Order: sequence, then C-alpha cells, then structure tokens
Amino acid sequence: MTDVADATPEEAAPNQAEGGAAAPAFANPVNITLNGADVTVDGDKVLIDAVEEAGEYIPRFCYHPRMSAVGMCRMCIVECDTGRGPALTPTCMIKASPDMKVDTRSEVTKAAQDGVLELFLINHPLDCPVCDKGGECPLQDQTMAYGPGESRFVEEKRHFEKPIAISDTVYLDRERCILCDRCTRFADEVAGDPLIHFMDRGNQTQVNTFPDEPFSSYFSGNTVQICPVGALTAKPYRFKARPWDLNEVTSTFPNAMGDRIAIQASRNEVLRYQGVDNDSVNWGWMSDRDRFSFEATQADTRITTPLMRGDALGNPSSAGTELVGASWPQAAGAAADAIRAALSNGGPSRIGVIGGARLTNEGQYAWARLAKGIIGTDNVDAQLADGLAPQLLFSLPRTTLDEAFAPGSTVVLLGGDPKEELGTLFLRLRHAVIRDNVKLIELTPTATGLSHLTSMTVRVRPGEIASVVAGLADGSMNNDLPDVAEALASGPFTVIAGRTSLAESPVFTEAALRSFATMDGARFLPALRRGNVAGALDMGLTPGVLPGRVTLADGATWFGQQWGQTPSTPGMGTTQMLQAAASGQLDVLILLGADPLADFPDRELAQQAMRGVGTVIAVDLFANSSVAAHASVILPAAAVGEHDGSHTNLEGRVTAVNQKVTSPGTARPDWMIAAELAWQLGNDLGFDSADGVTREIAKVSGLHAPISTDSLGANNGVILSGDAVSGRPNPISSSAAVSAPTAPQVDAYSWRLVVDRTMYDNGTIISNCAASSHLGGPGEIRMAPADFDRLGFAAASNVKVSSAKGQIFGPVISDPSVMRGVIAIAANHDDVDPGLLIDIDSPVTDVRVEAA
Repeated sequence: MTDVADATPEEAAPNQAEGGAAAPAFANPVNITLNGADVTVDGDKVLIDAVEEAGEYIPRFCYHPRMSAVGMCRMCIVECDTGRGPALTPTCMIKASPDMKVDTRSEVTKAAQDGVLELFLINHPLDCPVCDKGGECPLQDQTMAYGPGESRFVEEKRHFEKPIAISDTVYLDRERCILCDRCTRFADEVAGDPLIHFMDRGNQTQVNTFPDEPFSSYFSGNTVQICPVGALTAKPYRFKARPWDLNEVTSTFPNAMGDRIAIQASRNEVLRYQGVDNDSVNWGWMSDRDRFSFEATQADTRITTPLMRGDALGNPSSAGTELVGASWPQAAGAAADAIRAALSNGGPSRIGVIGGARLTNEGQYAWARLAKGIIGTDNVDAQLADGLAPQLLFSLPRTTLDEAFAPGSTVVLLGGDPKEELGTLFLRLRHAVIRDNVKLIELTPTATGLSHLTSMTVRVRPGEIASVVAGLADGSMNNDLPDVAEALASGPFTVIAGRTSLAESPVFTEAALRSFATMDGARFLPALRRGNVAGALDMGLTPGVLPGRVTLADGATWFGQQWGQTPSTPGMGTTQMLQAAASGQLDVLILLGADPLADFPDRELAQQAMRGVGTVIAVDLFANSSVAAHASVILPAAAVGEHDGSHTNLEGRVTAVNQKVTSPGTARPDWMIAAELAWQLGNDLGFDSADGVTREIAKVSGLHAPISTDSLGANNGVILSGDAVSGRPNPISSSAAVSAPTAPQVDAYSWRLVVDRTMYDNGTIISNCAASSHLGGPGEIRMAPADFDRLGFAAASNVKVSSAKGQIFGPVISDPSVMRGVIAIAANHDDVDPGLLIDIDSPVTDVRVEAA
C-alpha cells in the first residue's frame, strides 16, 4: 500500500475524478475546484480534512483532528483562491467555500512547503539512525516527499541537555522539537493537565515542564503517540525496536471502555500499545495505566507453567506450603479431583467461582458453561461486591457514548471519579462538556476530575443518594434542587451509573437508578470499573443469570437443551460465597483473575474465607496475594495480545480481541482451560478455537445472535440491542423495585466513610509493570478543610480511624474535594487499608477520628 505522504499526484488524485464517481452526501455540500477538477466537499470541515476526503493529502505537523487548529507549523499552506486571487493559505484554519479554487500541486505551493521544511531542519538534528522515531517520523517522510534535497546550512545547530525525564514514563529531547504545539494542546485541551508549555523566546523557544513539576498526567503517553518527531519518547518502548521490526494487529484493550488499540510486537514480544482512532469509543486516546501495561506480560513474575502446592501433589506436609511446577495433566487432574470430591461431599452448592472480568467473552462463556452446565453450580460472580445488581443493569435503557454526549445533552454522574477509574470515558466526557455544551450534573460525595466543569454539583453523603433521587423523581426535591430538577425535566438525559464508595451498600445506588428510570428520557451507561465486566454479566458469570441476560428461570429449558443441565436454584454472590467459605460450607473456590484479599471491601471476611475454604483453584497471570497464600492449584492464563475473542464495553458494544504473540511457557487461553477441566470431569465442551466459542455464543444467546467473525471485524463492532429472537429466551426487560434501607444518622462524633479508587494503586497488573509499579504511593486519610481545622490536626499528622469493625492508622490531609462530615480513603494502597473498617453487611460505615 502506498503511504499518503509519499503518494504521487496521480495516486492521490481526487476520488470524484475517477470514472465520474458520485460525490458523497454531506450535510453542507460545497463545490470547489481542486487541482483543476470540480469536486464536492464537506463545507462543515476545515479544508485540510475536506480535501483529504476528496482524495488529496495535504502534509501537516501541528494539525490534529481531535484538537483545535492553531496553524503553527505552516506545512499545510497551499495556493487557495476564494475569489480575491490566489494566496498561500493554511488549510487547517479555513473551511471550504463555494467556487473556491485549491491547488495543492502548484509550483508556488511546492516552493512554500520546501521552504517550511528547510526552516524546520535548520536546527533539527539529523540523527535519524539513533532517533527512536526513525522509520515512523512524519518529518522524515515529508522531507523526502516535499522537502529540499540538501541543506544550505553549515552552521552549528542548537543543543540542549538530553534526554530529560519529564515524567516517570516520558522522555523529552528538546532539540528535536519543531514547536508544533501538539503535546501542549493535548495536555491543556484534551486531558486538562496543562503541565507542559512553551518556554523562552526566539531560537531558544522550547517545550518543557515547570521546574520541580513533572508531567504527571494520567494521559502523558498520548503526547508521545501524536508527537510528529522524536522529541517525546516513552521510556518503556525507548530503543526497544524499529518500526520496520514491528508487526501489529488491531484489538481491544480489556477495560470497561473497550479502548481500540494496536498491539505491536517484535520477535514474539509485545513492545507497545498504541491507541486506534475510533469515532465511537476512545478516539485514539489511552490512559497511561493501560498504555504501558504491556510490561506486565513480560514480567519475570508471570506464571508460565501450572503450579501446585506440595500437599496437592501428595507430598509430606512439610512440603505442603511450597508451590512447585507441574504438568497440565497433573494440575488439571488435581483441580478436577477437588471438584469431584466437593460434588460428592455436598453437591454443586459447595463449589464457587469468583472473578472473570479479566477474561474475553469467549473465556467467560466457557467458564459459565463449565460452572452452570457441567458442574451445576450457580455460585458464580464476576463482581467482588464492588458493582451493581446485574438484573437491574440489564433492565435499564442503555445508550451509546455518541448519543450520551451529543451536543447540548445532559449527563448525570452518579459514580466514581471517571478520571481515576475510566480514563478514556473521562476524556470523552470532558470534551463533551467543554466543546459540545453538554450539561454535567454531579451527584457524588467527593469532587471528581470534572467537578470544575459541572453545571450543577450536589454533594451527597453515603446512604442519602436514594432519597435525593427519589425526591427528584416525584418532585418533592424540586424546591431544594430547582436547577437539577429543571435540567432533568427539559429533555433526555444520561445517567453514568457506578459506585461512589465501596463502604456504602450498593442498594442505595440501585434504588436511585430505579427512581431515575421512572423519569422521562432517562438513559444509562453502567460505569463499572472492572475490565470486561459487562461481558462477564452478559455471559452469565453472575448468580441467577444465563448467557444473553436471561434469568435462570426463563432460560432453564432452552439452556438445559443446549448444555444438558442448568442449576436448579439461583446461587450465591461473592459476599455469600466468602461467608460460606469462612464457615466451612464451601469446599472449592475457583478464582478467575480475582484477588479477594485485595479487592473485596470487607478485609476480615476475605481473610477468614481464604483460610476456611477447602481448596483454592486459581486461573491467573500472576500469584497475587490470595493466590500466593492460599491456592492449591494455579493454572497459567494467556494475557492481552496472546488470545483471540471479543470484548463488551459499557455501551454493550462488542469488538474483536486479536492475538499477536504466543503465550510464554504453557499458559493457555481461558476458554481452553475451561475445556480442559471439563474434559478432566468427563465432558467435552466441543471447542477447538475461540471462533468456535463465538459461534456457539451466537447460537445459544439471542442477545448475541448478530455476532460473527465478520461483524466483529468492523472497527466499531456490534451494539447489542437486547431485542427478542424467535425460539430463544428473552433478555431481562424489567427489574422489581426494592426499597433501600434507611441509613442511620451520623452522631456528632462520627464521620461517614467513603472508600474510592485511584488510577494507580496496588493492582496486580500495575504492580508488575516496571515503569508504573511505584506510582500508587502510600495511602492517606482525607478530610474536609473545615473538619481538619476543627480537630486541630497538623499537615500529614498520624491519626487513628476506628469503626465498629476495626481500626487503622495513617497520615491525614486537608482535602477540599471532600465534603464536610466525610472521611475519604482510597482502596488498595500501602499502609492505610480501609477494608479493615468495613463490615459488608452494614449499609454504611461510620468512623471516628482521633490523634494517634
């Protein structure tokens, strides 16, 4: 394929001129003359884009379609006649107008482009052989296509100290910068982190950060991807490979947004994730946490062979605490033996499965079929008591990101901070508020990364959201919140629905969502944090539900015919399974990429459960805290880029997951591990490939009937509609209302606890990434400034926080993002563990604070 930067005029000719092809339909069609040919272009787009759609590429450096045009590089200037005579015009700064004459190939245009490139190369080092951008550098390509053949300058070029580590993951080589303003515009306009700027003047103008203020943005890796030269490079990829050494495949990153990415590899090793510009999802952006997570797939700590504890191998008890390597038949056989023993001891109810959000849809379906169709247990849950009721989510009218963020719409944020939990959702929502006049209403107990952009903010303490939204629905809160009530009544609105605190029972949020659902025009985007949790719920990795969002009662006959059997009664969720394990009523616990000791809100219950369960079987990439301490059998799983399949994002959009490299050692895809265990149990799932699993999903699930290899090949994937399919059980369409418990009043000496999430913590993947593992930092206790001052605390002084369940010690800080009467602590950080304060059976957690 010919690269557009190197295309000859004939190869890049306008598509309308070829054989009289029909002009595309535009909302604002404009007829112009392009290089002597009459063409129709989109008058709503800047000329550089309109002309490119007509088949003529105009070179550029500073222009990026996702940011404002600034016309700084002048590379896109062409001869343009708007009726007042031809003039050199930057095509990124004007739109097409009727009868405009554009000439991108004239001698004047060529001379101007030649001159621009010559000016860029005055001080730009000609170190392409050692530059990390060499081979994929737009400056390199355009110099060859449009620039001078030689330089007239013999003077010494400018020099700067190099490279500068402007963050933990980004390096800056200032002498290579061409001052295109892409990185600074991204940081300011897109991410809202204006931490990198132009400095100095004249020949010494440079891009840099403020002294002692690093480029500590969650999205800094995007500036590396969009930099048109080698000025910004990523530490995890720097000097690892040349572009011509890489081959890539387009895939989906396993986060709740389903970011579209390119997985690039060399010598069977993943070396880089790049964002793919997808209009419907992530727009090419990625958070740094996800972008650099490829490091974990090559970590020395990766499990690459089955492991078994000594006692599982029948060794003496003195060796029982050691994990040793085993063959797949040994490990899978031991796991199957434990499952058979549990079935003989008390039946399927004594077996539980926790986790699965890490898996592809195909892996989730295979495990749901193994658990519910072969083992017969409905004790399956992909959420670790940190999500929302699946049957409620299924019943809510869902929308897409494009519909939710349409210009002039209204969005209600009822969930965690998107900037901390769902990075690309934050970027999309921020753009919608700033650029598209979307009205944002925030109903949260603490401020978020979007609070300064909201139209209305209502701080709601844990336990109170249900009554607030019920009042908005029935009108009783209209006098208290008139602006919010008016905004919700003025037209359709979207609720971004998630958990604002792990220390609050989900029933309050669920009751609020049911109240919202009674209001005209309400639509929903479930903002659950775990990776492919939407796919896990759709595939039946949750109690009482079968694949396709079908209840166990409605789908028993159909799935009984397809699978041979289904569970007779709804099973237990994560909390109930851990309680059963703690009391010795669970013989086998299967962990699918789950770590209850770190992720389950109630730390004491998780510890008791892991000690009380008979056998723990883990399917994972790493030996996390639960696996390392308690697993009897560990089966190594394939990671991102090592398997095929599909992924479902928060919209219900299913996109393809593609393999690029082979797994290390003998790690296997999750669907294959489920098939192996089924075989060991005397059954055959009949799967021989991920595509075979995809076909079976489409066969048995009416929801997934449109899914096929061809439909998944589309960049935008397939949106699940939830429409009924003849002959198959219907998806859940409604959910019964459940009264929310009344939260107790906070006494005068207590604060209500909020446990929230941060982008970087002690998560398993982050902990195994060399460049990111230290970014989580220690935990801290956050208080409103008024409460902080009233108690007379000094900055970072140590305090004791106690609840009815336990107590913790840690540093306290004054944080204006926290409302009065609330103590906020982030989950899963060193030293400060809020899980020790939480009783999972309590609707809210109240704490007392005193000097340590």
